Amino acid sequence: MSYFYDANVITPRTAAGLLRLREQLDRQVPSRTISETLMMATWNIREFDSPKGGARTEESIHYIAEILSRFDLIAVQEVNADLEALNWVQHVLGDWWKFLVTDVTGGSKGNQERMAFLYDSRKVKFGGLAGEIVIPPEKGKDQLARTPFICGFETGWLKFMLSTVHIYWGTGVAEDPKRAEEIDYLSDFLANHVKEKSAWAKNLVLLGDFNIFNTTDLKTFGALTKKGRFFIPKQLQQLPSNIERNKHYDQMAFISAFFDPKVMQGRLENCRAGVFNFFDSVYRDEDEKMYADQIGEGYHSAGTDKKKTQAYKFWRTFHMSDHLPMWFEMPIDFGREALEKMVASAPIQ
Repeated sequence: MSYFYDANVITPRTAAGLLRLREQLDRQVPSRTISETLMMATWNIREFDSPKGGARTEESIHYIAEILSRFDLIAVQEVNADLEALNWVQHVLGDWWKFLVTDVTGGSKGNQERMAFLYDSRKVKFGGLAGEIVIPPEKGKDQLARTPFICGFETGWLKFMLSTVHIYWGTGVAEDPKRAEEIDYLSDFLANHVKEKSAWAKNLVLLGDFNIFNTTDLKTFGALTKKGRFFIPKQLQQLPSNIERNKHYDQMAFISAFFDPKVMQGRLENCRAGVFNFFDSVYRDEDEKMYADQIGEGYHSAGTDKKKTQAYKFWRTFHMSDHLPMWFEMPIDFGREALEKMVASAPIQ
């Protein structure tokens, strides 16, 4: 977390929430290491921070920062044109935390959103590559509604590219044609790009909010995992990431032109992964009455207790999110393998 908790700004209620959050994180998320692993995450932080649901408070900013602090590198979607909330979170985290952010995607489909990477510069080095992906023109193909972001990073023995997306939602059906087309087109483009000589690195992780309903959906999830494209470890495929835990919106997909596919898959298939349900610790169901006045008229005029609860549960997603952060613990120390390869290359004299 930050180098200190400021007693001048943290209220007793926030302090109690942070204690619960820390205890839950300690139980459910592996500790960060210095050089053995990379704790990577992706999180769509709902409307971060647009006025639609009311501006986030000191309380919610501290909760978000506490969660982010447990990872080394995080892809964040739905960052708003106004960067005040992201700057606020960075301040709470500490000066060693840096972020890279896209410009606002134009047009109504872009929803005034940005993509961002937030990283602990003590552990992760920005490699210099930063760009928004422009798909080569092709008859009948449009640019993605929200422009994907790709950056290069280095940590431990690993040099890699990270691309984050927020894929088109559309009609709300499982395999909306436009959504399926975006996933298919982008995953094909990036799978080929990593194999090119001009690629900044030979390892690539594609992650973010794909709005995929289920891992059995052939036109959306299947487009990612087509032969020659990306590998998604089974442990990630078992993690629905929306609040209701019934949709697989968020994904992490891996490809390498450096490692043999079987070697890469072998290294990733036993790695720890998860999603983190923050509502078990903060803005809990049992806290509804505590926040009634903060919600305001929308809560008090809701009528029945059931409608009040619905109003509360909707409101709290604008202070935390309607997506759960998805994380993956990736190995980055390949020193042993390098030494073994050297020994095997020639007889020891």
